[in-house]
Amino acid sequence: MKIPGIDHPITVQPTQGRVTVRWNGQIIADTTRALTLEEAGFASVQYIPLEDVEASLLEPSPHVTYCPYKGDATYFTLKASGQRTLNAVWTYKEPFEAVAPIAGYLAFYPDRVQQISVVEK
Repeated sequence: MKIPGIDHPITVQPTQGRVTVRWNGQIIADTTRALTLEEAGFASVQYIPLEDVEASLLEPSPHVTYCPYKGDATYFTLKASGQRTLNAVWTYKEPFEAVAPIAGYLAFYPDRVQQISVVEK
């Protein structure tokens, strides 16, 4: 486990506004409770509460990855109307303490959904 610091900063803050995710022609996530995770030189990631995602479209995947700053990520495939997008969604069920607020939240790969939009207040 690595601790975020000056050489690899990570911040988690409430997103100011509404976040929606569109896939397969429909909005599959819609929330005003998202968290924005910013990590050392990477694009910002929107983490959305599971309750604000259309869970019926999520199929658990056996895929797992490890981040030394956040912990083990598990994945979901999006599945609906004969369409599948493998490992499009991830979550940290038990993230490391530095990013504990993202527990129970889901994130989407921007290149595996049609759109992730943030409309600020």
